[in-house]
Amino acid sequence: MNVKVLIIEDVKEMSDLVAMYLGKEGMTVFQVESGEQAFELLKEVSPDILILDLNLPGMDGFEFLHQFRKTNNTPVIIVSARDADEDIITGLGYGADEFVTKPFSPRVLTARVRALIRRVNESSEKDNSEEILKFENYTLNCDSCILKKTNQDGSIERIPLSVKEFNVLEYLIKNPKKPLTPEVIYKEVWGNAYGDLSAVAVYIQRLRKKLEKEPANPTLIETVFGMGYRFNG
Repeated sequence: MNVKVLIIEDVKEMSDLVAMYLGKEGMTVFQVESGEQAFELLKEVSPDILILDLNLPGMDGFEFLHQFRKTNNTPVIIVSARDADEDIITGLGYGADEFVTKPFSPRVLTARVRALIRRVNESSEKDNSEEILKFENYTLNCDSCILKKTNQDGSIERIPLSVKEFNVLEYLIKNPKKPLTPEVIYKEVWGNAYGDLSAVAVYIQRLRKKLEKEPANPTLIETVFGMGYRFNG
């Protein structure tokens, strides 16, 4: 598997263990101990996926992810001993694609990396058709996973999306005008029948902030009481 992985973890033993398992899968692994070091490395290396700890020296994992997501939609897996619901929701809210709590099995983490890369590759294969999805004054290019907004003055604004944001939005666009339960969205987008359904609400909220004129009073991605969400684009 020709995949480049960046591990941002200040506990060397943990970083080395994960790197060993990923290396056995044929992945190229880069290791840094802080967010600052990661940003320096990212000037030279373009990884396919990041594994991010939260408790880092200097810039913590949340701050790193918040800054990283301003310019980059590379998949990110948070691996942390912080397992409170608030931490998980915050991590997903900042754009993480997965949240794995410590202690964990390196084999399971490796499987999650493979699965996430596979989903990204499957999306890329679909992108070859250059499918364009349009709604309101937005255009979602499935070839590049880029969302663009046409403003009233005719200018074009690019709106960055994480992988999960893109996947959720694409599913909503392709299933308009009907209520979709969190269970259905989670199963179709995350590929699992069971999981943390709060992740769906987190990503819906993120999309509303990027798409709605009034995120607190959404009209494009509407909440249907007792049923779920309905896309009205």
